[in-house]
Amino acid sequence: MSVVVLSAPAKLTLSLRVVGRRDDGLHLLDAEMVAIDLADHLHVSDGDGLQVVPVGGGLEVVEGDDNLVARALRLAGRSAAVVVYKAIPAGAGLGGGSSDAAAILRWAGWTDVVEAAAIGADVSFCMVGGRARVTGVGEVVEPLEFRALSFTLLTPPVGCRTADIYRRWDELGGPAGESGNDLEPAALDLVPDLARWRDDLGDATGLCPRLAGSGSTWFVEGEYPGGGRQVVSTLPPT
Repeated sequence: MSVVVLSAPAKLTLSLRVVGRRDDGLHLLDAEMVAIDLADHLHVSDGDGLQVVPVGGGLEVVEGDDNLVARALRLAGRSAAVVVYKAIPAGAGLGGGSSDAAAILRWAGWTDVVEAAAIGADVSFCMVGGRARVTGVGEVVEPLEFRALSFTLLTPPVGCRTADIYRRWDELGGPAGESGNDLEPAALDLVPDLARWRDDLGDATGLCPRLAGSGSTWFVEGEYPGGGRQVVSTLPPT
């Protein structure tokens, strides 16, 4: 049986401002994102079905019809047997599920990034990769000049569910994040233990960590290995 192996790189959100809210409740963003060399790998073959093999920890990943891979297959009108070797922790704010979906859409020959956003807000960027400004509800992706950068990540053994973080952000009255991520105050309020991991990374590097997306990963620019920290580098566009 022929098996195609796909790489699904994580994304790192360097800045995120929430600039509005649509009538349907979806939030409007203005963000800068980069693709990094932490990746899931998908084995795709003839058949039907989805299996997720945890490699990198994080929240439990549902393998049913609501999984973003399954939704991507439906959008593209394709069927396949897919095994996801998940190195990107789920619930870490690194877009693992979105990147998995984007990998499937690329494999299926799907190129409509606007429609891709109907699956998840980060899927459109993950289809493009590289470095980009992302606006709207994630469907507007404006490529920016690639910059070769390194970052150090620290992912706590807790996950943040994106919908819960946005809900808490609304309940708090839409606070602005001092470090460039407007979701940071909501994440810290909902999951107070995140502060301990932020402080650990700050103490180890002497820098002010930023929250990746809706969390739970903290990051700083530069290479500071050790102590459970992970060094990653940016990737050029796909």
